[in-house]
Amino acid sequence: MAKLTGKIAVVTGASRGVGKGVALGLGEAGATVYVSGRTISAEDSSSIGTIYQTAQEVNELGGKGIAVRCDHRHDNEVMALFKRVEEETGGQLDILVNNVWGGYEKMVENNNFTWEKPFWEQPLWRWEAMFEAGVRAHYVASQHAARLMVAQKSGLIVNISFWAAQKYIANTIYGVAKAADDRMALYMAHELRSSNVAAFSLYPGLVRTEGVMQAAEYFDLSNSESPQFIGRTIAALATDPALMTKSGQVLVAAQLAQEYDFTDINGKRPVPATLETA
Repeated sequence: MAKLTGKIAVVTGASRGVGKGVALGLGEAGATVYVSGRTISAEDSSSIGTIYQTAQEVNELGGKGIAVRCDHRHDNEVMALFKRVEEETGGQLDILVNNVWGGYEKMVENNNFTWEKPFWEQPLWRWEAMFEAGVRAHYVASQHAARLMVAQKSGLIVNISFWAAQKYIANTIYGVAKAADDRMALYMAHELRSSNVAAFSLYPGLVRTEGVMQAAEYFDLSNSESPQFIGRTIAALATDPALMTKSGQVLVAAQLAQEYDFTDINGKRPVPATLETA
């Protein structure tokens, strides 16, 4: 198991889903994890999970969880988040995981499932949501994180992305936004390399998030991953002495589990997806 004792991480959109799993995976490795997101009570969302619950579970796993309410669509709140990190850690920030993402809301409008509609029938708000609460949110958080990491000459920025960046998966807007996220990681890596700061995109497989499990009857979960598996992947990467050789790449979580020899929380190791099988 990777050890991140003394390391500081920020995980965006971590009240539930992959973001929560990332926070837990970093927490079990001993990191201090700033858990950001909008959900602070059950009334805030129809989904299960709040940033405070995530922070508490990080504590229970041996890390230190710090919940910070932040709407990543609002630059002033993002600035306040990173200002707090800077003040409380003396400027230390070792890991940023850009997980927050918008555009999944309201897949059904007026009893009409719009997610898989062709692009000319897509609601325009979905484009704005994917880029404002997704790509732009990753960019703004990365700006703040990079300033701290460049100053300390080390750090790791991870964009949670997906295969839709490389092949068509049901929705043009989604694919374009994820492709932009991947290219952003590549170009950030180029500019950060001289400062010994790594950046890359990470592809999960089928993750057993709360939403997926609510519709489990429609999925083949035989090769699925827990959300915490993604956190274990990032923890392993963060402790790799050869991390900079991977900077700028698109990485697959299950493939890294084979390379670094770790398993999911159930003791299994998922089979990596490929462009053909994703």
